[in-house]
Order: sequence, then structure tokens, then C-alpha cells
Amino acid sequence: MIKGFLSYSHVDDNYRNELQKHLMSLQHQAIIETWHDRRIVACEEWAGRIDDELNHADIILLLVSSDFIASSYCYDLEMKQALIRHERGESFVIPVILRSCHWTGLPFGKLQAATKDGKPVEKYPSVDDAFLEVTQSIELVAKRLLNKTNQYNAVASIAVNSGNMGARQPQLFREELPRSSNLTIPKIFTDHDRDEFVTEAFNYIARFFEGSLNEVKVRNPEVKFIFERVDARSFEAAIYFNGNQVSKCGIWLGEGFASRGSLSISYSNSGLGQRNSLNESMRVKDSGNLLGLEPFGLSYLQQTEKKPLTNQGAAEYYWAMFFEPIQRNR
Repeated sequence: MIKGFLSYSHVDDNYRNELQKHLMSLQHQAIIETWHDRRIVACEEWAGRIDDELNHADIILLLVSSDFIASSYCYDLEMKQALIRHERGESFVIPVILRSCHWTGLPFGKLQAATKDGKPVEKYPSVDDAFLEVTQSIELVAKRLLNKTNQYNAVASIAVNSGNMGARQPQLFREELPRSSNLTIPKIFTDHDRDEFVTEAFNYIARFFEGSLNEVKVRNPEVKFIFERVDARSFEAAIYFNGNQVSKCGIWLGEGFASRGSLSISYSNSGLGQRNSLNESMRVKDSGNLLGLEPFGLSYLQQTEKKPLTNQGAAEYYWAMFFEPIQRNR
């Protein structure tokens, strides 16, 4: 199998763990096996082991975030050594952009990222959608490497049989001890983690609505809108076609429908009003390693699969509820 190395900040350990779950499909097919520093066992000299694995990897994945860039070990040591090996043709470096950050001007910014246009994982409707695309990109590179290795082995075999030992097979792979794929330990999220997450999600949805409305107006001069950020925990939006109101909504952060004390993000198609009626609400969903948002299902919109939504996915869900009337009435 191809050997992969994951360079990442421990702040992004949850993302790394989710990516590894997706990459197990490639490991089951004997395409690639990945290594990361959580596999270092007691009594091992960790810096030496990391250097050894990095210098023998065929594919090096840079899991990029602001924390990765700020980490002197990730950026100054692992990333720079990875690019040296990439330039020498000894390995392939693939950036995987986890969270929004300014990375295109950095040394690895010239490389093709694992997602289209370097879209951050957090911007996808779900983490599964993002890592599926990442896994497919890695699979393409790994299969090309396997094909080249198989061709080399065929030539080397002919050389050995003919007595020509001039060609030496590169040390691409080293044997690893077998291990289970069931190694995930669920992360325990505190009330603070959940409230911080849902507050950030609400602020993202508010910015998403404002930006989307601005773009709709640019593309459709006959469309007008009103967007009002009422306070830090609520906003209201309305959209008009030829002067007639077509859709309205209020979205707020608070103890919504069946929230049991936890913060939720609620939606009403009649605006904010007294916030005593709603058409949909989202609560924080703990998938075991990551937090996401899950609609209660009050709306006619239904998720085809019950997966926790990212901030982007939640914003798209509420935007579809808000924007559908104008699309239907045009």
C-alpha cells in the first residue's frame, strides 16, 4: 500500500479523526494506509518517529487551518520538510483545507488542494460531504503511485531474472503491525462548547443571509430586500419582487422548541414578532467527535440523510426555506 502521513494541529484532532474514518475505505482496498502522531506509543522518541514517518511517506496531507499555520512544528518543520521532498519528487504533498484561513500565499499555496478551489471542509453542508471529496482526490493520486510502483516492480523483476541488478527498488513501503480500525474514543463536549458552537453558527447564518441577499439584488435589479440585524441574537429579512413582499423570516438564537435549556437557532416565516411561533428550529447535535446542527423537521424541507449540518449546511437549509417562495412565484 501507499504510505500516507497526516500533518495537522492537535486543535484539529477531531477533523483528522473524521478524515481517517473516510480513508479506511482506501485502506480496506489496499490502496493507502495513513500515519499520524497519535500512533506513537509509550517509550518511543516522538520527534524521531515523526521525522522517520515523514521522510518515508509517499503522500503527505497538510490539514490546513489557522492553528496549523500558527504551529511552529507543523509549519516550520513538517510542512517545510514535506515541500522539500515534494520538490525532489520523493513524495506528493496535498493540502486539505479544514477551516477558513489565508493560505494561498504560503509556500504550499501553489499546490492543488484536495477540494475544489480549496474550499474549506467547514464550508460544506456536512463534514461527510467534504471528506468524501477529499478521499476521492487522495484515491486518484494514490492509484497513480500504485500503478507506477507496479510498473517499476515489473521492470525490476525482468532485470533480476536477466541478471541485471543495476536498478534498485526504492524503499516505498515498510511493514506496519496490524491494527484495528475501531480506535475512536468519543470526545466529551461541555455546555460551553455547545453554546459557543451554536453562537458562532448563528453569526455565520446572519452573514450568509446578508451576503446572499446582496448578491440576489446585484443579479436581479427588480428584486429589493430588507435585512436588519436587530441585536446580537436575532435578525429579520424580507424580499420583494416588483415592490411586493414575497418572503419574510426572522431567525434568532435562544431557548427554542424543545431545547431543554440549550441554545438553538429558530426560524419563523412571519418574522421575529414575539418569537412565540416558529416554523423550524435547529439544535446542537453531537456526532461523537464533532458538533453540528440538526433541524427538528418541522419544515416541509427534509434532509435525505440525518447528518449533523455544518454552519454552511445550516445556512443553506434556512435560506432554501426563505428563498423558495420567490423562485416558485417567478
